[in-house]
Amino acid sequence: QVQLEESGGGLVPAGESLTLSCASSASIQSLNSMAWYRQAPGKGRELVARMMRSGATTYADSVKDRFTIFRDMAKNTNTVTLQMNSLKSEDTAVYYCVADQYYDGHYYTFWGQGTQVTVSS
Repeated sequence: QVQLEESGGGLVPAGESLTLSCASSASIQSLNSMAWYRQAPGKGRELVARMMRSGATTYADSVKDRFTIFRDMAKNTNTVTLQMNSLKSEDTAVYYCVADQYYDGHYYTFWGQGTQVTVSS
């Protein structure tokens, strides 16, 4: 069981920045990937950004060039950060940290509880 704890959500004006952090109870090296998903009111969950164990990253088209996912070595090796710049009202959503792990022949997916991001226009 991997525990994920998100932090950093809040209310910001459009155009500003916000930083989300996700602390994993497991070593990031033991995980296949870590990712951020979001769910806006009345919509389904969507992938925002993913970082593979190799360090390779992918982003949703809607956040490319604005959001960056990275391992925050300044904190500890088990924290992944989502830096969000030039925020738009459409970025308003609950953001979830997600980890995928392959263990003992099975794939497992773990979700954090989510953190609210609200961007005022």
